[in-house]
Amino acid sequence: MVFNPFWSFIRTLGYLFTSTIRFPNNRKGDIFRSDDGVQFEIFRQVVIKPTKNQPKYPGALFRVRFRLAGMSPQKNIKFSILPIPFIIGLSGFRSKLWMVNKTSGEFQGVYEWDTKEHAELYARSFAMNFMRKRSVPGSVTYTILELN
Repeated sequence: MVFNPFWSFIRTLGYLFTSTIRFPNNRKGDIFRSDDGVQFEIFRQVVIKPTKNQPKYPGALFRVRFRLAGMSPQKNIKFSILPIPFIIGLSGFRSKLWMVNKTSGEFQGVYEWDTKEHAELYARSFAMNFMRKRSVPGSVTYTILELN
């Protein structure tokens, strides 16, 4: 299984035509406290309606944290919508929460994946490489938590 931005985009178009994508607003503004006590405010959420071929529950959580280089948090909140079609169509993707710590300017994303293998693929994907290139060197950290 390879994560390819082109095929992800094509799958996302299919999701749009079948109303499989949801952008709930009910968690927007909620505070998320990480294991290390750092607080982040949720500013966006996306959920993909599971198909009958997917496991009933997600098998892994992927949490990434980073600090952007050369872009204010306010600009990144707006800019962060652009890569969505290239991420949510990836095989095994279920949901993502986008978060910011407005005091430190640090961002965090929490993803749900079908399996730990999907989360590990994402850690080595074009999306993470893009994130590393846009971030302060050494600031990108991630953890994978297997749920099953």
